[in-house]
Amino acid sequence: MKISEKIRLYQISLIASMLFAFIGFAYNAWRLEVSEQNNNIRTACFEMLKELAQLEQLIYVAHYDQNKTEGSPRKGWISVGLINDFSYLTNGNLQQSARTLKTTWNDNWQNIYASTQAVDLVVKDIDSVRSEIKLLLNDLE
Repeated sequence: MKISEKIRLYQISLIASMLFAFIGFAYNAWRLEVSEQNNNIRTACFEMLKELAQLEQLIYVAHYDQNKTEGSPRKGWISVGLINDFSYLTNGNLQQSARTLKTTWNDNWQNIYASTQAVDLVVKDIDSVRSEIKLLLNDLE
């Protein structure tokens, strides 16, 4: 084998090695980014689920137990606000469900002590947000 052929073979193997290294690096960087994004989504979803449970408990305490201390709407506003804020780390469908919950809470918080209909509307939206969370978590890569 001539020296020019050896140099050409060396150049081809060098180019192939660099190409594979670049592809490997690019895939690894992409995978790390997706994993980090998925981790942020999971964390936001779990925090939202906790806040949804607290909000639902608050509603039941306010309505059925008529406890205005533990069932204070101010606590509800905090939970609704956090749910809405965490939704921005997720997808559009979940953000929309969280906004709908916030609107429903805004329209009905004054009536949760006396109105079963107000309770049912808010709990329906809580369940809707939960459903969107489950769909999102199942679809993560």
